[in-house]
Amino acid sequence: MQENPSPSAKAESPVVSGPDAALSALVTDIQGYSIHDGPGIRTVVFLKGCSLECRWCSNPECISAQPEIGLFRNLCTSCGACDGVCPTGALTYAPGLPPEIDRSLCSGCGECVAVCSYKALVLYGRRMTVDEVFDLVRRDAMFYDASGGGVTVSGGEPLLRPAFVSALLQKCRDAGIHTCVETSGCAPQSALRQVLPYADCWLFDLKLYDPARHYEYTGSANDDILANAAIVAASGADVLFRMPIIPSISDAPRNLEDTAGFVQRLGGTNTRIELMPYHRLGEGKYRSLDRPYPLSGVAPLTAEDLAGAQKVFEGHGLECTISS
Repeated sequence: MQENPSPSAKAESPVVSGPDAALSALVTDIQGYSIHDGPGIRTVVFLKGCSLECRWCSNPECISAQPEIGLFRNLCTSCGACDGVCPTGALTYAPGLPPEIDRSLCSGCGECVAVCSYKALVLYGRRMTVDEVFDLVRRDAMFYDASGGGVTVSGGEPLLRPAFVSALLQKCRDAGIHTCVETSGCAPQSALRQVLPYADCWLFDLKLYDPARHYEYTGSANDDILANAAIVAASGADVLFRMPIIPSISDAPRNLEDTAGFVQRLGGTNTRIELMPYHRLGEGKYRSLDRPYPLSGVAPLTAEDLAGAQKVFEGHGLECTISS
């Protein structure tokens, strides 16, 4: 079992009770026409709640398992429409200025979002049933059929919602839609085994191999991650391991060698890994949540640095690519 789960991200019971369609989860976004989250053109369902808090996370709105309000001050016109609408008094407005949000009082109800015509206020986390999500993703079937794509469930950590994810993927499969799960692997093994039969492929992140460094930079141990990686590999599933390359953190030579050796030892046909270069595209979302960006001032790696990391994995006989 995971030793240090995030207090805001609790795994649901893997036991399904009642009709599958009645299962629900908090969804932060459903993003169509994605080409980086599995084969072909895909629709990605982002679930809210994660068991890790990686310092380089580009989706901070997916970490907490509770609804949250984001405020993009650059879009605010100070129109005052949100003044007085918050039922808990979390949002205060002064004429001519963007509103302020007291995060300790905010319940994430979305009342302020509903009156914001300029989309400066956004709701991160809308509760949706399996049927509601499926109804949206199946509308992109023509793109899946033409490109060999399908539906990818991401997060956050989708394995924290195994009953919901299993039911959604089963409905997709029944409709002839290819299924994929994007995971950090930081979840109970029982959750992984519940979802495993319903995923056609896996995007499995490996961040840091050393357990102490993994805990330092993600807030959690990695024993479940490594064990779950071995389970997925041994199952014969189509899996692409992926590794975020973070300057001065995961690009350390020892970490590259240890991770490459781990994937090599898994054996079988799963000898592929994709390196994901560090970027700062999520920095604006940190500001929208009034959170400091943990890696402020860190610059992305050069193409030469990335090529050097790639050679380490290729030296272990692995097929290694660099994502664009």
